[in-house]
Amino acid sequence: MKVLFEYINKIPKKMIPAFCILLIIFLGLIDVITGYEVSFSIFYLLPVMMVSWYSQKYYAVILSILSAMTWLMADLHAGHIYSHFMIPVWNAMMRLGFFLIVSFALLTIRNLLEKERSFARVDFLTGVMNSRAFSEMAKTEIDRTNRFKRPLTIAYVDIDNFKEINDTFGHNIGDKLLQSMARTIKENIRTIDIIARLGGDEFAILFPETNEGNAKAAISKVQKYLLNVAQKNNWAITFSIGAITCYSSCELDELIKEADDLMYSAKASGKNRVAYKIHETSETTA
Repeated sequence: MKVLFEYINKIPKKMIPAFCILLIIFLGLIDVITGYEVSFSIFYLLPVMMVSWYSQKYYAVILSILSAMTWLMADLHAGHIYSHFMIPVWNAMMRLGFFLIVSFALLTIRNLLEKERSFARVDFLTGVMNSRAFSEMAKTEIDRTNRFKRPLTIAYVDIDNFKEINDTFGHNIGDKLLQSMARTIKENIRTIDIIARLGGDEFAILFPETNEGNAKAAISKVQKYLLNVAQKNNWAITFSIGAITCYSSCELDELIKEADDLMYSAKASGKNRVAYKIHETSETTA
């Protein structure tokens, strides 16, 4: 069974409906050759299940109808005689109903699994990536940086006085603040940049292909719009940010720690500041 799934996964998704149609035609021919005494019912279900799991809903409906009709035609051509002409029609309708039930059940299960997989990577409150997804994406970008010697920058953003907002206005306002913050950052960075909530009131932004000069401009823009949102909502908060730029020989854990340390140094030196640094390696210090 594992080998079968591995083979199916190698088939281009656009080709699966066509593959399943050919499979149904093949099954119909075999069904006619073997006669009505040999049952092939479960095999007609296989292409229906396959297209339901790997393709779209309307293909599942079409394949269900095709399977039921092929089964009916094979049954009639095999010489099966019924006492009333409506009996094979009734049987075909029952088979179609069964195929559709299985199709919709598999489609529902697939959608639930996809949502569960998505929720495992998305922060439920803000809708941006969570720390797990951020780590995966960051590792990919770091591998690219190490290979092609292209810069990247990681910024840590923390809300100053966030606890006071929660204590004064309640957690509902605190949640609204976090949502506004995530939305504001997302609207003011590039589509290739990555934002994630790492927990509490801390966010991370990954800027691929970004040196320290461009990073300073981008982070300054983000901080400006965050402060505007805070002012409009009368939130007495500011934002401390730490940013680390790396050109080669990057390690994710090391970069995250440096960015985090920079953020805390910005907070300790008076808050509402941005601390920048270029990641030092044996290559940069030589």
